[in-house]
Amino acid sequence: MKSRLARLALGVVVATAMLTGVGHAAQCGNNAGGFERWKAQFAAEAKANGIRNRGLQALAGTRYATKTIHADRNQKSFRYSLQKFMQVRGSSTIISQGRRRKASNASFFSAIERKYGVPAGPLLAIHGMETGFGRFMGNANVVSAIATLAYDCRRSAFFTEHLYAALQLVDRGVLSSKTRGAMHGEVGHTQFLPGSVLRYGVDGDGNGRVDLAGSQWDALASTANFLRAHGWRRGAGYQPGQANFRAIQGWNAAGVYQKAIAIMAAEIDK
Repeated sequence: MKSRLARLALGVVVATAMLTGVGHAAQCGNNAGGFERWKAQFAAEAKANGIRNRGLQALAGTRYATKTIHADRNQKSFRYSLQKFMQVRGSSTIISQGRRRKASNASFFSAIERKYGVPAGPLLAIHGMETGFGRFMGNANVVSAIATLAYDCRRSAFFTEHLYAALQLVDRGVLSSKTRGAMHGEVGHTQFLPGSVLRYGVDGDGNGRVDLAGSQWDALASTANFLRAHGWRRGAGYQPGQANFRAIQGWNAAGVYQKAIAIMAAEIDK
């Protein structure tokens, strides 16, 4: 398993080199009109930089994801007050279910905390917030969503990195051209973007592979790995102003989301 993860980590380096070492012929756009032309340009770049047939075929099959663009422009819940945000996201349900899950899987969460230093509360708060503990992991085509956002001028550079990662994951059989996820191309129980799958994905259930959609244990362990990589300190607090709140900020940029996770996690960890 370690050698597989090393290869995945190497893939991130390769993808970064792709982005910094290539003159970008593919031109971004703000509507569907130029998407097919952009795809052809991007495919030529991707092929030149080592993306293989499976990834190129997945790219060729993508469609402009209108619903993804609409979702990207209308993330209204992040504009709510903290109280309203927690109400809309069902914080009381997340807390009660999180406590039950922590109690019924105590050995797993103890092992995760020993390895990564991250207690159960933040992991379960994120799991509940992102997908309702796996009840809904999204129904958007992941490669189409990521390709659309890489083409869209608003955050093209950010999502171009994730598109390269997605194509590498398709080449390796980790994702497919049919993989479904959230509107921005996140996958799995805790909603990792493809670049984060490459960087932080780990085998949490011990079956020798990383599957963030099929295994909640892989997703939870990977989330702990992500938080540790973003500065989580064993035993330190995670409320605003405390040492580990910065790691939660690394998970999501919205302040109202960060505070909600910290509050729910503390209630789960009581």
